[in-house]
Amino acid sequence: MDRIRLTDGLATLPLAMALSVALLSAAAAHELSINECREGSDYIRNAALSRDNGVSERKFMEVFETDMAMIQSVPKSLRWFVQDAEDEAFLRAQLGKVFQHPQPPQQHARDFAEACMRRTGAWDADDLKSI
Repeated sequence: MDRIRLTDGLATLPLAMALSVALLSAAAAHELSINECREGSDYIRNAALSRDNGVSERKFMEVFETDMAMIQSVPKSLRWFVQDAEDEAFLRAQLGKVFQHPQPPQQHARDFAEACMRRTGAWDADDLKSI
């Protein structure tokens, strides 16, 4: 009888662990600043300029992936922008747009800045004007 109770308790363990990880991840997520959004928009603009100057998506993403691997050795507090997996996924998705849906570099920068600032929770149209 005790084995049945132990087994029943173990059945809920994966769910409890998954919930704990999700809550810890949400609590530990890096909150982007307006300044990081500005710097990120510069990075996106430069990616679009690279594209316009003949750099392929494959080549650009190879460099990006190498940079992402190297940045893991830098303490999070010293990293620019990509402090966690969410930041990396956001930046990677925005880079995909640069190559898969080409627009002028300044438009990509503005689109990135707007999406980024919405993530900060501190949306301010005046900040967007400075991009």
